Amino acid sequence: MGVGVNERRAWYFYDWANSAYFTTVTAVLFAPYLTSVAETAACGEPGTTDDPCKAALVIAGVSVSPGSLVFYIITFSTLLSAVLVPLVGAIADGSPSKRRMMCVYGWVGSASTAAMVFIAGANWQLGAVLLVISSVSGAASLSIYHSLLIDIAGPDERDDVSARGWAFGYLGGGTLLALNLVLVTAHDAIGIDTATAVRISLLSAGIWWAAFTIIPFRGLKDRPPGLPDDGRRDLLWRSFGRLFATLREARAYPRTLMFLVAFLFFNDGVQTVIASASVYGEKQLGFDTSFLIGAILMVQFVAFGGALLFGRVAARIGAKPTIVGGLVGWMVVVTVGYFLPAGAAGLFLVLAFAIGVVLGGTQALARSLFSQLIPKGREAEYFSLYQACERGTSWLGTLLFGVMHQLTDSYRPAILALIVFFVIGLALLVPLNVRRGIREAGNLEPKVV
Repeated sequence: MGVGVNERRAWYFYDWANSAYFTTVTAVLFAPYLTSVAETAACGEPGTTDDPCKAALVIAGVSVSPGSLVFYIITFSTLLSAVLVPLVGAIADGSPSKRRMMCVYGWVGSASTAAMVFIAGANWQLGAVLLVISSVSGAASLSIYHSLLIDIAGPDERDDVSARGWAFGYLGGGTLLALNLVLVTAHDAIGIDTATAVRISLLSAGIWWAAFTIIPFRGLKDRPPGLPDDGRRDLLWRSFGRLFATLREARAYPRTLMFLVAFLFFNDGVQTVIASASVYGEKQLGFDTSFLIGAILMVQFVAFGGALLFGRVAARIGAKPTIVGGLVGWMVVVTVGYFLPAGAAGLFLVLAFAIGVVLGGTQALARSLFSQLIPKGREAEYFSLYQACERGTSWLGTLLFGVMHQLTDSYRPAILALIVFFVIGLALLVPLNVRRGIREAGNLEPKVV
């Protein structure tokens, strides 16, 4: 492969960089903070009345529950990603510098994340715009990042390299989250309120993402495009033309598409659990922000070990059966979460530990297994489709979660409803002949899958 240890480490560092966004922002602080801002916009400043406010926001003539708003925004940003990110992938596969494209999109996402420090009062609109920009930019950069796995690791190395990347990301995201836990917990001691502490934490995630992106920018190498130059220089052809060609050709790879559909469903379940955990813990179970940050922090460090553990298990029995076992674990997590009583801090931490074990492993192995099923030269395009339903951008799950909450005014049926995504994902994944799919894509088969 001609890949040095330093280049792989540089690749790992992009996971370290962007994971701060997915932990501090999307997994812990942003959803409950924007929900509070939306509640202020709908009901006025908290504490002005003893009666609970049931008012709704009216957006384009439609009544929207403040508690559902952030999930609808995530849904919109993911649908937008589904349109725009595959075009980015089409361009990237013909680009002489995927590395540069990845980092530029990362810096756009980090800048919009840092700007979240200005969200205050009842200004939920600014929060909505910045979440969409950061989400779409992050998805674009990660689609390219995932595709670089094929350049830096051979077929028998990818489970291990992918697992190490995810593990490194959880370590980085957990490190910044630990610092933000101190800030939010000790905000009184330094003379600021909780909202200000949260806004500073959002700013720190943007700065962290931007600063550590410099390492892969400098450490990764550019390689010749996987696709031949078609002689067309206009942007529309390079994006839409190649994308349409890929979609037409994808019919020749039915098992690749089957895995992508399975991933769409089970990853929507994973991402919605991650995105909704802090809101569920605060609004349904009654935990404060400091406790939730501590719980998510524990998940990060447990997931570091979980990703490495799943990588070792996959080396023995293959990625597919290891993923199947992880999805069964997710179904148990969702079911237990539904029955978890309010205020049961100990049980909540046990559940968080279980999430950490299965979280890193299922994500890392899904990435490496999909990389085996992609026809050569279309890596960024296929991973852009993959990224449209990757972490922080699920849309079917968040849409279902938001609708269930709006219909029932409770997060419990919303969290239980997510089990359907794991059931469908398993039903599609279990009968999938992965080895045949790898051969159909024209790739070398690893020893175990």
